[in-house]
Amino acid sequence: MDAQLRTDFNITTGAQNDFIERIKFKSKMKDSYRAAGVPVARYHMVHTIEAAREFIRTVGYPVIVKPDNGCGAEATYKLKNDEDLQAFFSKLPTIPYIMEEYIDGTIVSFDGVADSHCVPLFYTSNVFPTPLLDIVSQKGDLAYWTQKSVPAALKDVGFRTIKAFGAKSRFFHCEFFQLKNDKPGLGRKGDYVALEVNMRPAGGYTPDMINYANSVDCYQIWADMVCYDEVRNLDLNGPKFYCVYASRRDCHTYKHSHEQIMARYGGRMKMCDELPPALRLDMGDRMYTVNLRTSSERDAFIRYVQERT
Repeated sequence: MDAQLRTDFNITTGAQNDFIERIKFKSKMKDSYRAAGVPVARYHMVHTIEAAREFIRTVGYPVIVKPDNGCGAEATYKLKNDEDLQAFFSKLPTIPYIMEEYIDGTIVSFDGVADSHCVPLFYTSNVFPTPLLDIVSQKGDLAYWTQKSVPAALKDVGFRTIKAFGAKSRFFHCEFFQLKNDKPGLGRKGDYVALEVNMRPAGGYTPDMINYANSVDCYQIWADMVCYDEVRNLDLNGPKFYCVYASRRDCHTYKHSHEQIMARYGGRMKMCDELPPALRLDMGDRMYTVNLRTSSERDAFIRYVQERT
């Protein structure tokens, strides 16, 4: 609605309708990713099962189907065979759906705040080792972390993406696949392939994790951007950590109790709480978040919190 008002009254200091279209629909995001020189998965707008089969003959199973205008892994499905395809079309949603080829990769994000010239004033990255789709469909335990530093290749594609989308004077959360294996037509192992963008702060408790990992206040960075178009009131060179999130679900039984977790990690614990109902499908029922210095400490923490009996 803000964008509609700016469009109607020709207010050019913020997002207008054309920008919203580019960031709202997954199919339209691909144009800006291509403009940034970032590979995108092949896709098909869902209409008929015959057309879907024709697309699948080209890309093969599995394929991912999700709302063209949707959030996270909500109403997203992996179709592994013809039986799954027929089941999906037997209850075809009434909203527009997009079908994409499956990408075997680790999801990484490029997060931060951009200035009025679409240049990041501050940037960081998060790693999601298990796809959210798998977490939701299997009632899995979510674990992810804010990185201590941003790899040079990710910084490069991130900066190009922000510029291509025209993301000025705003938070950004851009998602990529980092390929686990060579993928013909998309790239080699370790390359980045476009997933989607959210031109807002990352969801859940991620802004807090970004602050803890980078010893910053991203809300102050945003305020400085609004007032000065630069960072003035914050030192961006403070200590860096892995800020690690590990969740658990009430439906599972775990090897280590809450008391044992707090005894071992309480001194480094930044957040520990039950999650609100709106976040539990994706993010679990209870979460623990700590600052750690090494990748081995990070991995050991996740194992300790989530190991089941």
